[in-house]
Amino acid sequence: MATIVRDKLSIYYEVIGTGPRLLVLNGSGASIESSQLLIGFLARHFTVLVHDQRGLGRTGLQGTSEHPSMADYALDAKAVLDAMGWEETAVFGLSFGGMVAQEFAVTWPEVVTRLALLSTSSGGAGGSSYPLHEMASMSPDERARVALHNLDMRFTPEWLAEHPSDMALVSVMATQALTEKSEEVLRGETAQLHARSFHDTWDRLGAISCPTFVGAGRYDGLAPLANAETLSRAIRGAALEVYEGGHIFMAQDRRAMPQVATFLTGAN
Repeated sequence: MATIVRDKLSIYYEVIGTGPRLLVLNGSGASIESSQLLIGFLARHFTVLVHDQRGLGRTGLQGTSEHPSMADYALDAKAVLDAMGWEETAVFGLSFGGMVAQEFAVTWPEVVTRLALLSTSSGGAGGSSYPLHEMASMSPDERARVALHNLDMRFTPEWLAEHPSDMALVSVMATQALTEKSEEVLRGETAQLHARSFHDTWDRLGAISCPTFVGAGRYDGLAPLANAETLSRAIRGAALEVYEGGHIFMAQDRRAMPQVATFLTGAN
């Protein structure tokens, strides 16, 4: 557990596990604390380096821009990497973290040894993920309906009634959403929404030269499968795997995380 300062931003990070080096970049609104299951799995295979992004977890927003760009998030990750003295690492990016991972990989391709991009989009001509910032203007009922569809396009009350494991997943996420958030966390989440609304690595994906894995949920309403297909075609030699699930297919399809871990270790 440690903290570094970059341009007045105090970034909290942790190093967990043993094995090959892996930089983990979390999704929207996620912190180290809220991602323990994912981090714990990866730490069984890797030395995981993970940080709380701006305004989330134990990383503050003091003295920073209210509207950081995706490049700012990538620079935060690079600062943590530099603090550890890691000159090379594999990178795992999930959802928003997948956008940061793309920005990181096109900016410092020589640093990234292997890359896993899950439930994410390139933006631009390659297709963008759902514009989450637009949901703030929706009615509560409409927002709830859209959020459920984004999570998994199959999810309706009728579907969930017949699929208890998916119902349990939705219930856990609904409970987490009810947790009271501090003003700083809300600002951190808003900053991420702003950055992702301008995310576009499409014209720079050719800079990525490392082995790359693109994972997608067949029923993802937030980062559609078509975007993953386009993303995988744009990155030289990228492998695309489609899983039976939605935006969090890694919790729905048991094949997913073992296959990602195998790829990132270079075992295949």
